[in-house]
Amino acid sequence: MQITIPDFSLVLLVGAAGAGKSTFAAQHFAASEVLSSDHYRNVVGDADRSDQTTKDAFAVMRTIAATRLARRRLTVIDATNLHPDDRKLFVEIARSRHAPVAAVVLDMPESTCQAQNALRGDDMRPPHVVSRHHRALRRSLRTLSREGFTRRARFRTPEEAAAALVVREPLACDRRGLAGPFDVIGDVHGCRRELEDLLTKLGYAVDGDDGDVRVEAPHGRTAVFTGDLVDRGPDAVGTLALVMSMVRTGAALAVQGNHDAKLAKALAGRDVERAHGLAETMAQLEARPEAFRDEVASFIRAMPTHCVLDRGRLVVAHAGMREDLQGRMSREVREFGLYGEITGETGADGLPVRTSDWTKTYRGRAAVIYGHTAVGDAEWINNTLCIDTGCVYGGRLTALRYPERELVAVAARQTCCEPPAAMKVVDPAAPGPAARQDRDDVLDIADLHGRLRLHTRLMGSVRIPGPNVVAALDVMSRFAVDPRWLIYLPPTMAPCEATRTGALLEHPAEAFKHFRARGVARVTCQEKHMGSRAVVVVARDADAAERRFGLPGQNGGIVHTRTGRRFFDDRGTESAVLDRFRAGLAAAGLWDELRTDWACIDCEIMPWSAKGAELVERQYAPAATAAEMGLTAAVQALRTAAERDPAHAALLQEMEERRAMTRAYDTAYRRYNWPVDSVDDLKIAPFHLLATEGAVHADKDHGWHLDRLHRIAGRDGILAATDHRTVDLDSEDDVRRATEWWEERTAAGVEGMVVKPWSFVARGPRGLVSPALKCRGREYLRIIYGPEYTADRNLQRLRNRSTGGKTARALREFALGIHGLEQFVSRAPLRDTHRAVLGVLALETEPADPRL
Repeated sequence: MQITIPDFSLVLLVGAAGAGKSTFAAQHFAASEVLSSDHYRNVVGDADRSDQTTKDAFAVMRTIAATRLARRRLTVIDATNLHPDDRKLFVEIARSRHAPVAAVVLDMPESTCQAQNALRGDDMRPPHVVSRHHRALRRSLRTLSREGFTRRARFRTPEEAAAALVVREPLACDRRGLAGPFDVIGDVHGCRRELEDLLTKLGYAVDGDDGDVRVEAPHGRTAVFTGDLVDRGPDAVGTLALVMSMVRTGAALAVQGNHDAKLAKALAGRDVERAHGLAETMAQLEARPEAFRDEVASFIRAMPTHCVLDRGRLVVAHAGMREDLQGRMSREVREFGLYGEITGETGADGLPVRTSDWTKTYRGRAAVIYGHTAVGDAEWINNTLCIDTGCVYGGRLTALRYPERELVAVAARQTCCEPPAAMKVVDPAAPGPAARQDRDDVLDIADLHGRLRLHTRLMGSVRIPGPNVVAALDVMSRFAVDPRWLIYLPPTMAPCEATRTGALLEHPAEAFKHFRARGVARVTCQEKHMGSRAVVVVARDADAAERRFGLPGQNGGIVHTRTGRRFFDDRGTESAVLDRFRAGLAAAGLWDELRTDWACIDCEIMPWSAKGAELVERQYAPAATAAEMGLTAAVQALRTAAERDPAHAALLQEMEERRAMTRAYDTAYRRYNWPVDSVDDLKIAPFHLLATEGAVHADKDHGWHLDRLHRIAGRDGILAATDHRTVDLDSEDDVRRATEWWEERTAAGVEGMVVKPWSFVARGPRGLVSPALKCRGREYLRIIYGPEYTADRNLQRLRNRSTGGKTARALREFALGIHGLEQFVSRAPLRDTHRAVLGVLALETEPADPRL
């Protein structure tokens, strides 16, 4: 005897002690799938067989059963299960997890049960207990059919049970083995001609008429229909014939829509209101042969409520599907698939009243594609996409190409009925936030809390410890700019290894050596500006800022620090800086060249602090002045002493050297600070054009970035071009000229240079290569290490510094930064971008030498 059970279900074995339930379970199910009452009695009570032990054992079994079903695992209950109340507890657990329930009854003769029970040794039950079990089973057989079991099987002899063949079948919605590629098509509603137009545009060959329609799919592709094939449109019958033919030949899958379900009821003779186009569909069908109507009815009944595809990565449902319902079967799953999240009531517009917008809180791994409620434009919201763009209302018939995530649409040939108020066509040029941004106004801490593990394209998995995340959350929640602006934080920058060359701590040779060892043949050496790192996010105008970032009434952009804080306290200064960038992008023609209304730019703002003069006067100058005064007095005293006793000459020389170092320190920090009374006193050097609409420019080399940013900088007094050199590391002349350039620039007071692989993203034999190393000049490093760092005793100690930790951290932060931008550009939920941004800030909390 063959019995078929869903491969995701709860299976109750029902039978008296000695009926062979454990033997049957061991024969047909894995040990991990079976929850045995005998086993769990031993687990909770050892040899104790009291009522309390039994109660505790079943409590444990119910907990494990609920957990397994929540994880979508087949679960078998090996117990007598003779009483309706006992079975009810397990059936309710299955229903709460939207799992079907099967009952396998071992209805053996009492004599067989008594004989097998006698062979159980210490586990033998008293004969009167077996007799009681047998009587209870007889009573149970009368009620099993009313207890919610979707499958039942009954064995009357040990021979039948031993010969049983248990076949597992997937639920109708479970098509995880189909990997695609797919073309998911929105609600057709009888618009057959538009469907043929769309299929042709997608590459399908459509031939024949209603009676013999044939569709040939492009190689390897499968169409998937989101339901509502009928009603409202002019040719429901033709649409049905076309889709049924595709499903029959394997060119398509289709899920059931609410209009399809209502048609099935009407065809079955049920009393349904023939409104919303059903009367016209029935009239078309009644003109067709009865055999065709029967075929339609069978086709609709066989349509699943949703389909889970591509190993769980894609879900198609008519009205959507919450994560906890995907791949499951219950009345709630069916109703959600047909109508969405509803109260059961009908609103004044005749449409079901929804309890909430499930897409706002959706966090599932699977992309959910659905229709049901017509929208003006298909837009991704939290990895969900409503693809019903109202063809029957004069809109478009839209398909999603998966996994490409490309939308393909054709315009309606006619308007068949008045569009609902909810169907508002979004004009991309019109002001106002997109639908996704309506759901991004508040970030949920649950999405950002605890240990983070982010998968990046550049570096694979990046892990951030929980304590680091807490520290970063504290900073972001209290000090960061509006999260809708915060799409990127730049990575830290490590210095090159220490050099042994002369009285230097850093030298270009070490940076060149680092990249050469990692297979990089060409680098760019860019002047390092002594300023503060800043990120500029600028929109073309206020409307563009509101449209893309969902931020009305702002400056049309933001300037923030590398820790996400607003750079300028004065909004007027910020607005003026953004206007300079906006005008520069326009004058350079980059808005049109890049086809964008916004840009994210990495830059350096000078002076070192916008309050540089105050910093000098209050902190650096008093310390330097006091040190120099003290050293001058010491030099004068030692000079007098040396005149009397030459033995003091060495100490005099040391004090004179220390005074010279202090003066050099004073000169070093002063050149990087000046008073800032207006925006015209600033100097801003942009060096990375990170992202614009539809593109993260990590695929361009640094020449591309600098060329476009120099076009901006050349048109404004405060925007400065970044001087640079390109170096072929195999060319001794290139290396020599770059080194000489560094020596000249640092001697003239420039901080140093940043050495970067010519490719924005570089890979070598060991994987991702550091995006940049800084190489700072001798005098600038006095600011970092103190005026006397060049003394031999100090320099030797500093040369033992370790830069490996910061270099490794820079790689992780670089990968996270690009990942966050990629999420934003692809219009993923803002939380996906913010997890990456938060990750960068969290990595910055790791202990490190701040002088590096």
